[in-house]
Amino acid sequence: MTSHLKDQSGRTTRDQLSPKGLRQRLQRVLLCGLAGLTVIPLLAGQEPASVPAVDMGMPQATLAVSEVSQRQAQPLLIASDDLLDINVFDVPQFSRQYRVTPNGFIALPLLQDPIEAVGHTPVQLSQAIAERLRAAGLVNNPQVTVEVKESRMHSVAVGGAVKKPQIYPIFGRTTLLDVLAQAEGLSEDAGTTATISRGEVARRAMAQQQGDQSPAATPVPTVTVDLKRLMETPEASLNYEVFPGDRVTVQRAGIIYVVGAVNRAGGFPLTDNVEEMTVLKALALAQDLKSTAVRDKAVILRKNPQAPEGREEIPVDLKRVLAGRAPDIAMLPNDILFVPDSMGKKALRRAAEAAIQLTTGVIIWRR
Repeated sequence: MTSHLKDQSGRTTRDQLSPKGLRQRLQRVLLCGLAGLTVIPLLAGQEPASVPAVDMGMPQATLAVSEVSQRQAQPLLIASDDLLDINVFDVPQFSRQYRVTPNGFIALPLLQDPIEAVGHTPVQLSQAIAERLRAAGLVNNPQVTVEVKESRMHSVAVGGAVKKPQIYPIFGRTTLLDVLAQAEGLSEDAGTTATISRGEVARRAMAQQQGDQSPAATPVPTVTVDLKRLMETPEASLNYEVFPGDRVTVQRAGIIYVVGAVNRAGGFPLTDNVEEMTVLKALALAQDLKSTAVRDKAVILRKNPQAPEGREEIPVDLKRVLAGRAPDIAMLPNDILFVPDSMGKKALRRAAEAAIQLTTGVIIWRR
């Protein structure tokens, strides 16, 4: 039994150098899990064998996030009022910090015309500077580096119906979905429409893509996005690019209110801006009338700047509407359907005024 013994000099016995013994020793080394450990072949003269990568049990989700982060890494785009650190190798006359002008240019000494900087990446601007220096005969083989030291414009404003509306820093092109994710998604009262108002960086970047030499004249319209279609369709064309200086606004869905003698008073968001809401649909959302409801005295309170006190009252005979003898009246966003209780017949006017005040604190029910 010599396979697990050593001689008096401390050397491994012959059985330990058998193929089986070698496999066991290699397995023990690999199980140590030391990152970066290189196993040198034990037999002299043998070429090192390529060892396959060991699966350390990293979750697939972690790998996916890493891959997505690498794909989404975008180059920084220079914006107006940025402070740039420009270094021309071995030419100290040009190597210093430059502030980008409000119209998007920088002026280098001895160059007759300024150089456009806004909308370019630092690499693109360094190439443009090198070309201008070479063309002017100032530097034969210029080596130029550009670094953004300070920036006030590398951000996008996200507002409207999102969970955290605020200004978020971005340093390159990103997408609408990424920006909404930074804002922690849509709020509960979000509608189905978002608008992207373009800034100066977007204007110049799009002018470069179109080959337009006059970016100031390039029209950049506000983009309207159907969020419902964007969420349901995996088409990349619907996920618009967002540039530094843009503003993203998620429109809020309209809300109608039903208060008074109903089983579930509150506000009910319209799930679609084009959805038609009617009195009967509103009553269905409010889980029908109470037995004490005065059905022929209901009223819709609607904002109207031309009406007294800025609000008009539209009488609704629910008794006739429910019986099909009167048309089902359409309701608009922010309308209030007030159904009086029989206990309040003598104070309908005051009850209607109280209903307006109640809408500021009612529960918003989700469908």
